[in-house]
Amino acid sequence: MSNAAIDTNDDYSVYQTSTISALLAGVYDGTVTVSELLAHGDFGLGTFNHLDGEMIVLDGVCYHLRSDGSVTVATGTEHTPFAAVTYFHAKHELAIDTVTTRHALTALIDGTINSANVGASIRISGTFDSVRTRTVGEQKKPYPPLVDAAAGQAENTLTQVTGTIAGYRTPPFEDEISVAGYHLHFIDDSRTRGGHVLDFVLSSGKVEISPISELHLSLPETTEFLDATISTDVAADENQAEGGS
Repeated sequence: MSNAAIDTNDDYSVYQTSTISALLAGVYDGTVTVSELLAHGDFGLGTFNHLDGEMIVLDGVCYHLRSDGSVTVATGTEHTPFAAVTYFHAKHELAIDTVTTRHALTALIDGTINSANVGASIRISGTFDSVRTRTVGEQKKPYPPLVDAAAGQAENTLTQVTGTIAGYRTPPFEDEISVAGYHLHFIDDSRTRGGHVLDFVLSSGKVEISPISELHLSLPETTEFLDATISTDVAADENQAEGGS
């Protein structure tokens, strides 16, 4: 494993629409389109209106990962109730040449960042012994809370697959805004399979880390958001809904 600083760009900002606490409360309709989202970044993740699957943004392309296993390029007119994007440019790169579990790899990333109070965008690419994912299915009104919606998630385990994990490492003090800890989505190199990451084993590849210095938060002005009862004690529900991530 090696660690090299590879970028000196000072712009490490993230644009996010809505909050994880609103999503936990069942606010599944937003007004931000995919086109508007991509105007703020070329890398990130989120979900789509009605909680219809998972979103992953790589190299400026937004992919829609559905619970039936299908993957399509999202249209610019699709909407999101929760997503976060950035212009990704790595400051640190770690080469991985031995079989490494999720736990070991996140510990390595934590050691590289060396502060619990610094967020980061994370890109992991390579060959995976396994990637366990889940994808939540589209919800109908009246929307259930995210914990209940996630109980019906479709899980899948991919083995001996090449692909990319994209996501964020978020400090604990942001747990009402973003997913505290690691929030990661996966898509394979053929762009045909993927989902929200529950666990993985990386056999070889690289990890790129882009620290976050600014968060630009766009809040919905919808009636659903304005009238929602949004909890400020979200840690337990967040952990359950996100699969312990």
